[in-house]
Amino acid sequence: MTELTLGKALGAGLRRAMQDDDRVVLLGEDIGKLGGVFRITDGLLDEFGAGRVIDTPLAESGIVGTAVGLAFRGYRPVVEIQFDGFVYPAFDQIVAQVAKLHYRTQGRVRMPITIRIPWAGGIGAAEHHSESPEAYFVHTAGLRVIAVSNPEDAYRSLRQAIASDDPVIFFEPKRLYHHKGDVDLEAPLADAAPMGLAQVVRVGSDVTLITYGAMLSTALQAAEAAEDEGISIEVLDLRSLSPVDYDTLTASVRKTGRVVVAHEASREAGVAAEVIASLTEFCFEYLESAPLRVTGHDVPYPPAKLEKYHLPDLDRLMAAVDRVLDRDARAGVDA
Repeated sequence: MTELTLGKALGAGLRRAMQDDDRVVLLGEDIGKLGGVFRITDGLLDEFGAGRVIDTPLAESGIVGTAVGLAFRGYRPVVEIQFDGFVYPAFDQIVAQVAKLHYRTQGRVRMPITIRIPWAGGIGAAEHHSESPEAYFVHTAGLRVIAVSNPEDAYRSLRQAIASDDPVIFFEPKRLYHHKGDVDLEAPLADAAPMGLAQVVRVGSDVTLITYGAMLSTALQAAEAAEDEGISIEVLDLRSLSPVDYDTLTASVRKTGRVVVAHEASREAGVAAEVIASLTEFCFEYLESAPLRVTGHDVPYPPAKLEKYHLPDLDRLMAAVDRVLDRDARAGVDA
């Protein structure tokens, strides 16, 4: 095992994918000489050359459009979108071309494109630098959507995404880029768990708490705090937002009978809404209380000084846990 930050694990995943397959090419703004604004691609230009690590103009639609052309010609392009809010100029290319071409050509054309997106808040950034656009892509048939939460998962899942013949939207929680963890750099990719599986991160018996990305650390804090009050929370890392691993989720909910789903994105029509609707269909007779969402608010992402009031925190998670357990201690807190 090697201890790496999440950012370094992503860089190692890119390097390994490029070593394993010379069809893998990287495209993005400032990813070459600068190594990307978060230095994820640092050193790759020197190692693989400007033909495979391509600095592009500031034109996200053009970047993704170029990746579509490369995929047509048999390459496996990996696109870096510099910040989450910058993906919107490429939205048409992603949802109208990348997601549709395999279906449109009756399987004759594949789009093995990975679109990396530094994502979500918690770093005190400016407007359009802390957004959570995952629901747009989850709603789009033809895309896989992945959200990682730790260095090992980042290294393994990125390699799996690049090796996949499906287009993958790959969300990286930017506030975790410097968080460290052990990474097995030598494990064969064939032995890794599929990137579409959810993971039970902490076993519990009273409440199922489902989340993803940087919110996982907050969920684990909630589970520790709840343990002090005699409450056992099972924490699940969703990992794949599309498709969702409902087998793992339903097994947990049928055991606990209670579920809370948390994410940073806005509440209206978010991932939590879909997960809760599906779990209610699959597990209705097992539920002891109505499932609850703990999310960001239905407002544009606030200025840096106010983001702590927008992001779900320990108190809001614990309030939701109390409510599904019919405890009154924090029942008045709006989740």
